[in-house]
Amino acid sequence: MRTPHVVVVMGVAGTGKTTIGPLLAARLGVPYAEGDDFHPKANIDKMSAGIPLEDTDRWPWLDAIGHWAHGRAGLGGVVSSSALKRSYRDRLRAVAPGVVFVHLTGDRKLIEDRMSHREGHFMPTALLDSQFATLQPLEPDEAGVAVDVGGGPQEITERAVKALDALPDITE
Repeated sequence: MRTPHVVVVMGVAGTGKTTIGPLLAARLGVPYAEGDDFHPKANIDKMSAGIPLEDTDRWPWLDAIGHWAHGRAGLGGVVSSSALKRSYRDRLRAVAPGVVFVHLTGDRKLIEDRMSHREGHFMPTALLDSQFATLQPLEPDEAGVAVDVGGGPQEITERAVKALDALPDITE
């Protein structure tokens, strides 16, 4: 049996990374880490004020996630991270080469609606446009799958598991 990979659940704010990540981890039998917990306070303060992060803000955050993923190499795990740009995913892979991405995708209207109904999150819907403008979907040479976020959490999780199972490099 191959060693488990670390899965990075990615996508714009509001796609359900924090909901699907733990469900996917439970389904795969591996630990989950919330990517937002790796943000320094300055990043959270900035986003809470409606100010988009710059790349220089993201590098330490991505490095921290990458180090967690690297520490889970051979053990498996699931972590959430927007990972919107190819350069961000490249940075994660530089620290943790075996990561696999699950890109949660969906219609902007659906995602905005979901964001407007969540409570206690620092990311305002005002930043959604900047998220979509920044988003660079997975490229063919990147290990990962795109999963539509239409439907309920269990349905989305099952789609993610099936898509991951279909990747020849992470399953037997």
